[in-house]
Amino acid sequence: MSGWRAILLLAALLPAPSWALEYRSIAVDRTVMYDAPSLHGKKLYLASRYYPVEVIVDLESFAKVRDVAGDLAWVEKKNLAAKRMALVNVPLADVRKTPDANAALVFQAERSVALEMIENVANGWIKVRHADGALGYVRVSQVWGI
Repeated sequence: MSGWRAILLLAALLPAPSWALEYRSIAVDRTVMYDAPSLHGKKLYLASRYYPVEVIVDLESFAKVRDVAGDLAWVEKKNLAAKRMALVNVPLADVRKTPDANAALVFQAERSVALEMIENVANGWIKVRHADGALGYVRVSQVWGI
């Protein structure tokens, strides 16, 4: 058996790895985002509190993250929160009373508004909370960071 065939056979027999994405949010307002995992790295921009990011690389004190635009940066891990936030990525997202397109409208959120993710609901909906406390369901296609 060739080397490649043996590797493929072994890979098929092993349990599949977990490819779950890890999303976090920025915990501190005006968090510095760097081009390298060091306080001496170039400062790229400041991130706002609750801004969702996807963790790509997890080091001891820094994490490499991707933002909604797909840009990569390094951030001190102490500035990341486990709180899951979803960022509206359409001009106006409809947040409904139940996870149904025909349900009553609770509120609308404009592009770039961060909503706290409360629960991952089936059928393409998530339960979210607005900063003012309003609760409802939004389509996953209208937000980023989940």
